[in-house]
Amino acid sequence: MSAHDPAPPAQAAAAGETAGASTHFGFREVEEVAKTGLVREVFDSVAGRYDLMNDLMSGGVHRLWKSALIDTLRPRAGMDLLDVAGGTGDIARRFLDAGGGRATVCDINETMLRVGRDKSIDRGVLKGIDWMVGDAEALPLPDCSVGAYTIAFGLRNVTHVERALAEARRVLRPGGRFLCLEFSHVTIPWLEALYERYSFNVLPALGAVVAKDRDSYQYLVESIRRFPPQDRLARMMADAGLDLVSYRNLSGGIAAIHSGWRI
Repeated sequence: MSAHDPAPPAQAAAAGETAGASTHFGFREVEEVAKTGLVREVFDSVAGRYDLMNDLMSGGVHRLWKSALIDTLRPRAGMDLLDVAGGTGDIARRFLDAGGGRATVCDINETMLRVGRDKSIDRGVLKGIDWMVGDAEALPLPDCSVGAYTIAFGLRNVTHVERALAEARRVLRPGGRFLCLEFSHVTIPWLEALYERYSFNVLPALGAVVAKDRDSYQYLVESIRRFPPQDRLARMMADAGLDLVSYRNLSGGIAAIHSGWRI
């Protein structure tokens, strides 16, 4: 897909939801078949102000976390990147700026991709990024086709984390690296209490004022609490066949970078 022509949305059936099964959408229980659409609605709503809200919610710290992700990846000219759930293109542009080769941004939400494509064009990034509508649980790519895979603040929104991890391993070439930057579980007791109050009281209110959508940011806060803690996610990565699994906490565990390799 070119920078000017987003592909049509991937078929929902590709995700393999089980009829009648339930999953979580924040603190709500919903049918599996409904979650993808609900997540899409959230990001349709917030796409235009997503990057601004990230700056406001984190005081700009998310930029340091993303820089840490790119530093961990160590981009080079011969490296190709698949950035999943990368809608606004932030990670892909950082990858190119750090000396990486070609990047493909894959997101289930076409609205986010259009925002990312437009931002890239506005910033003069006309080459080096492809834009693809696709589901993290059923990537529209062949086996062993990418050298590096990143997913930043997106894994917690998929219906089946284990399927997304298996797909990441499938599309990586031998020697390829998987990196996940995600909100995680705070490891410092006093910070945990402060962060809990801030998350549930301040973030939805910011969403209501800036993005005109309190409910979406209430969901995003709740989705963080439902996401597996650091050690459990590391075990899930190993179960999916990734090797040399490790993680590093950022800002006391507010976020974490998980790393794995396809050997």
